[in-house]
Amino acid sequence: MKGRTAKAHSTTNGGKQMKIDTNITIFGGTGDLTFRKLLPALYTMVLTGKLPNASRIVIIGRRDYDSGSYRRAARDWVEKFTRLPFKEDSFLQFAEKLYYYQMNFSDINAYQGLDAYYREQDIGSHIFYYAVAPRFFSVITQGLKEVKGSENGKVILEKPFGENLASAAALNKELEAHFGARGIYRIDHYLGKEMVRNIQAIRFANPIFTDVWNSRYIESVQISALEDMGVETRGGYYDASGALKDMVQNHLLQILSIMAMEEPGEMTPKGLHDAQLDVFTSLRQADEESISDMLVLGQYDGYRQEPLVKPDSKTETFAALKLFIDNTRWKGTPFYIRTGKKTGMREIELSVIFRRPYAQVEPNVLIIKIQPTEGVYLQFNIKRPGDTDDIIPTKMDFCQNCNLVHQLNTPEAYERLITACIKGESSWFSQWDQIELCWNYVSRLKKLYSDTDLPLYSYVPGTPGPGEAERMLGQGEHWLL
Repeated sequence: MKGRTAKAHSTTNGGKQMKIDTNITIFGGTGDLTFRKLLPALYTMVLTGKLPNASRIVIIGRRDYDSGSYRRAARDWVEKFTRLPFKEDSFLQFAEKLYYYQMNFSDINAYQGLDAYYREQDIGSHIFYYAVAPRFFSVITQGLKEVKGSENGKVILEKPFGENLASAAALNKELEAHFGARGIYRIDHYLGKEMVRNIQAIRFANPIFTDVWNSRYIESVQISALEDMGVETRGGYYDASGALKDMVQNHLLQILSIMAMEEPGEMTPKGLHDAQLDVFTSLRQADEESISDMLVLGQYDGYRQEPLVKPDSKTETFAALKLFIDNTRWKGTPFYIRTGKKTGMREIELSVIFRRPYAQVEPNVLIIKIQPTEGVYLQFNIKRPGDTDDIIPTKMDFCQNCNLVHQLNTPEAYERLITACIKGESSWFSQWDQIELCWNYVSRLKKLYSDTDLPLYSYVPGTPGPGEAERMLGQGEHWLL
């Protein structure tokens, strides 16, 4: 397919042609991710001055658009999903940066035309965003070898990073060979969420938490990520993935590592990376005797009738884990992870349950609410008001996104992470050695579960997963979400 786009010219300044110094090329520019997330984020970045003036957004897609028709199609999506008030004049300013280039990105020969387009438009700096399924990552990387200067650019990858450990390792080798290790930005949008980033501030800027953030004072930790929807139109992708790969292997283990890590000596990309890596290397390994106490997998009734799902599918739509971190700080404290689809709830929370000073009183509980409510909840004990010595729980509840000013001032995750990539800040992107450890860990868990012939438990849609997930909790404990 021959590349096609509306004629465009580089930004001008006083009649002089200006070289485009920030060019973002989005492969998969007509997909759901681009329309719902990337375009609204880039629009907001223009409004807030985070996208350089001398920049262009090149949209790569197979559909029969030109730049004008694509801009018209993008308008309604941006208006619907932008976090800031939509303004027509602001969108027109943003739209001037949007250029559509029609090509079949699976055709290696088409990249010579893309290279010619970049030369024609005097585009010399590149950020390539792979907003496509992982099976296309390799062919796009191969094609970009035809584009002069692409090896000096940056590439942003959407998860999952490969379909298994072997494919992830092969893909990583191919990407590093072209872009170099420092040019790869593996995006995990959970790491751009406001309250995930706030975990560090809550831990390290508050002595009341800093000094008790260990197994002596913390009885258990829960991380819950529950969805009320099923797989919808993603049945083909999800059936080859499942809850462990889709959520645990990346998002939730990353949250666990930020919660559990030692305070970095310096808040640098390397300092944060090394602190998280230490957590992953300290995760207790499963074996045939312990796997039944560490993992419960489930599938909601009716999943096998979903579009593109195999009628005999054994893919899990729910996973509950009980993990231990074998280091001095966390010795003996269980970390519970739970995620699932069609659970009747849409919430992501991190809950810290402190040890009870007396058996008859309720524990102190700190809950960091990540999505959709963003905020912090603290449960503590007071004497019941009146002529009594009874101890009762009370609470303080801070809702971060209930405040309109906070909403307007808080970047959406994709805004934050694309801005970081432009600036070359890699702290909040997943690194390959972390991904490799997490792939190994989750793959081993799933293999042991299968080898020991543990069941895939069914659960009714609208309920919080199979009842067997409750049995892995300690005596007197329950899931807080």
